[in-house]
Amino acid sequence: MNRQSIFFTIGVSFIISMLLVVISFLILITHDYRMKEGQLLDKYVPVMKMVNRQEKANFDQDFLKNLEEIKYKLFINMAEINAITYNPKTKILFEKVNPKHEDIFRILTLNDKNYIYMKKRGETILIADDNTTNSNSHIYIILVFTILLITIILVYLITLRKLMPLKILKDKVKTLGDENFDFECCNLKGKDEVSLLAQEFKKSAEKLKSLKEARNIFIRNIMHELKTPITKGKFLTQLEQNEQNNEKLKSVFNRLESLINEFASIEELISSNKNIEKKFYYLDDIIDNAKDILMIEDEHVISKYENKKLEINFKLFSIAVKNLIDNAVKYSPNKEVLIKTEEQNIIFENSGDELKYPLENYFEPFFSNEDKQKNSFGLGLYIISNILKANNYTLEYEFEDGINRFTCKKDEPSTI
Repeated sequence: MNRQSIFFTIGVSFIISMLLVVISFLILITHDYRMKEGQLLDKYVPVMKMVNRQEKANFDQDFLKNLEEIKYKLFINMAEINAITYNPKTKILFEKVNPKHEDIFRILTLNDKNYIYMKKRGETILIADDNTTNSNSHIYIILVFTILLITIILVYLITLRKLMPLKILKDKVKTLGDENFDFECCNLKGKDEVSLLAQEFKKSAEKLKSLKEARNIFIRNIMHELKTPITKGKFLTQLEQNEQNNEKLKSVFNRLESLINEFASIEELISSNKNIEKKFYYLDDIIDNAKDILMIEDEHVISKYENKKLEINFKLFSIAVKNLIDNAVKYSPNKEVLIKTEEQNIIFENSGDELKYPLENYFEPFFSNEDKQKNSFGLGLYIISNILKANNYTLEYEFEDGINRFTCKKDEPSTI
């Protein structure tokens, strides 16, 4: 096992804790036993000395009566003595033997009653303590240490259970290098540090996945959008070189340049979560710039909007407006789009067929309709949605009486 591992450290800490608890338990039990032994001697040694001062033959009634008054009973009959001393249930609490004279002193216990056993010079005496009060402190000590051990084990197991997802998390993080961004691990709803760490890694995995998708979209979008002007440019180079064709060729290169600038802005938007710079611009300037980028004639755009001042990123918002105009004109039988405003909302209307799928479906990259021969909404609405979102707008759609209505709705300001 890796000695630098947190699991190794926890395991060693657990073992040390268990050893310390066991050692403490043994020390405390030994100390309790010696204290109890001392208490027994303090209680019974005076009785033993009092009996030793009497000769066995002189155990008269007065002496026996005195013993009874202090709650002791004397046994001198060997049958009675043997019935207690040789009882399998009898336990020895203390024993002292003098090998030289073969004297024996014991403190016995049977059925919660203590006995003083003495054997001296061949004489055997047993004294019962009728006022036995044995302490059960060792039971409480065992109970406390048992609870403590169980607690330590439970804490260790709970800690391991909480930290075990770290191993899974480590393996999942390794797969990020292989572009495996499907990150499902641990309890992502938990509030502990491991769960929070897993949540952050999941966010990182999702961001990396978005970055990868953004790069793919960016490349595919370049291939899709540049195909037409490149084809047109190649065709123009094969024609006779005259002023008219040269102007057309220049317009192709201008279109290519604007597309490259547009792609750069889109890539920056969809591949990062940074806040974009926004300033106030007139809607008229935004519409004009969008038409210039699209190279569309004014007759295709019917303007019935109020020239409002909008807080947006001019370059990106112009791209979104350009795509909305382009889609409206492309899919309209009369090749016209009507632009109007309602408060802070900007509305694009065109005649034509209703969208076949819910608007949200078209927000997915490269989602296309069934007509593969036409340019679809594969990237257009995806780009529009992301740009509007970055500028605090959302795109809404409705169809009524043969009119498609796309609304750039201004988000309500946060009250937090």
